Amino acid sequence: MGRAFEYRKARKLKRWGSMAKTFTRLGKDITMAVKTSGPDPVANSRLRVLIQNAKAANMPKENVERAIKKATSKDQADYKEVIYEGYGPFGIAILVETSTDNTTRTVANVRLCFNKYGGAFGNSGSVAFMFEHKCNFKLKAKEGIDLEELELEMIDFGVSEIFAEDDAIIIYGDFESFGPIQKYVEENNFEIISAEFERIPTETKELNEEQVAAVEKLLEKLEEDEDVNTVYHNMK
Repeated sequence: MGRAFEYRKARKLKRWGSMAKTFTRLGKDITMAVKTSGPDPVANSRLRVLIQNAKAANMPKENVERAIKKATSKDQADYKEVIYEGYGPFGIAILVETSTDNTTRTVANVRLCFNKYGGAFGNSGSVAFMFEHKCNFKLKAKEGIDLEELELEMIDFGVSEIFAEDDAIIIYGDFESFGPIQKYVEENNFEIISAEFERIPTETKELNEEQVAAVEKLLEKLEEDEDVNTVYHNMK
């Protein structure tokens, strides 16, 4: 198995720690997708998969419909995706993905977290090179599918790794390959359970128990911020 499999197996899924946080994040993603490509999921492939993500997260259908409707309103704030970078205690690289309608507020809050909990807020590009930007799809398993053959068939679409997880098929590919992979799985009648983007550290750093606790305190504070979507790090 490759790096994506090991990363997924080892990590603790602490992000979206509460249902309210999950729904807020999905609502922002839906807003951005609608503003970019319109409210029709048939014509908007990104919106189509976000609706599947919402379903997988048990987000009520009326919440999804409300988010789509709000996104078409002139009064709806425009969200921007902004990435912040820095180092936590003991040299741990941290990358923070946000969706915000007020970058001044967001950067101030993120910077404060780094400074208050033993980290160092960095410049753009200071740690991003330590992570691979990937897309992943979780598909409902189909009988008779040979994963090795499927992986060979999808290499030309930018797929780097395919493996089984419980009763699902997990596909990892390059960030830029999201569209081609989505088109392939839909045209070949795979049911998409969810699809998202991830940043996988190219190398990890091992710390002792006390050091891990110090880094996790910073990670938890960053994740509590309402503008923060996901926090990535290279701590083993």
